Amino acid sequence: MIQKPKGTADIFLDEMNIWHYIEETARILMHDYQFSEIRTPMFESYDLFSRSVGDTSDIVSKEMYVFEDKGNRQLALKPEGTAPIVRAYVENKLFGPEFPKPFKVYYLSPMFRYERPQSGRSRQFHQLGVEVIGSTNPAVDVETMALAWDLLQEIGVKDIKLVINTLGKKEERLKFREALIAFLEPHFEDLSEDSKTRLHQNPLRVLDSKDKRDKEIIVGAPSILEFLSEESKAHFEMVQEMLTALDIPFEIDSNMVRGLDYYQDTIFEIMTTSKVFGAETTICGGGRYDGLVEEIGGPSDPGFGFGLGLERLVLMIQKQEIEIPELSELDVYIVGLGANTNLETLKMAQAIRGAGFSCDRDYMDRKVKAQFRTASRSGAKVVITVGEDELSSKTAKLKVMETGKEATVSFADIYDDFETVFNTNTTDMTAFKEFFGKE
Repeated sequence: MIQKPKGTADIFLDEMNIWHYIEETARILMHDYQFSEIRTPMFESYDLFSRSVGDTSDIVSKEMYVFEDKGNRQLALKPEGTAPIVRAYVENKLFGPEFPKPFKVYYLSPMFRYERPQSGRSRQFHQLGVEVIGSTNPAVDVETMALAWDLLQEIGVKDIKLVINTLGKKEERLKFREALIAFLEPHFEDLSEDSKTRLHQNPLRVLDSKDKRDKEIIVGAPSILEFLSEESKAHFEMVQEMLTALDIPFEIDSNMVRGLDYYQDTIFEIMTTSKVFGAETTICGGGRYDGLVEEIGGPSDPGFGFGLGLERLVLMIQKQEIEIPELSELDVYIVGLGANTNLETLKMAQAIRGAGFSCDRDYMDRKVKAQFRTASRSGAKVVITVGEDELSSKTAKLKVMETGKEATVSFADIYDDFETVFNTNTTDMTAFKEFFGKE
């Protein structure tokens, strides 16, 4: 039997409802913040990620799915969302005067990383992300973090916290890098193998190590906060002031570095202590990347963004038993009794859908009780029954499930104007519209 690849998942039925709820909630909130959607290819040039994310990052050195096409071009399935959007920004000249400033977009997209599958971490995973390109205003940092925070609050997840830090400008980070190497070199033999490799290539990543011994070593390491310029300090202090003004709680972790080389100044993570992951886990992270647009060949436009892992969010929703509203309500279910009703119930379902109502019917030739149970489980508001007698009289039985009221209606009325059926046979139009939510 052919099975799905390791680290991938099939999503369906009740779990799919959770995904739809997250996506619909996100789209509504993105509209409130005036973000528009952007879609980029599933694969890009390998060089895009090696130049932007960094050759020494785990993503490029260990995790990317890389392949050559028939034209011998080296390509990669996209492992993250920022670099492709910056590439699209540069290639399509979205920095032109005819486009809004700042340029604000969001995406909902699968990503691909070859890593060990575990709870909330897959080889094909999905991200909701946003990017704001064109402004250095610290309010952009704060509003973007507020958007991520608002989304999680709107969905109702608990046990989350916002952690922030700054990486300063490039020059400041270089000075910090030198000081960090000088601090770590005497401990070289005690470092993990990964940290030994990173020490001279990307020493900031040592601060991000999950190795227990590494964590003990870096306790006394210098802090990036000691190397900030007055400009960087002022930016970070304003970020804190703005978060406080918005009543968004936060912590500062001077050892937080994020895993991508393009970050500078403000970075953040939203973390959870939810037991579903077994340890404190990041579900959303991002930051400022003011040099990335220029690195990819565009103008020196600054940027800020984040990515939020949807698989982890789904697991939190399930673990915390958050109630998901019904997004696909069923207005009408048609019960057909006998093979001779098959054509009529088909025509009737299509007519009701054409009138703007959701409709389903039986396709399995089940008995009437089984069909009514299906209608009830589906939450149908109205059940229409058609049997041999109804075919002869060209009338159908209509039952409003919430009230138990029943009526006999003609096929002609259903086909000609289903919206008037309830008014004609049971109650007034106002009640009908209110019941079906058509006001």
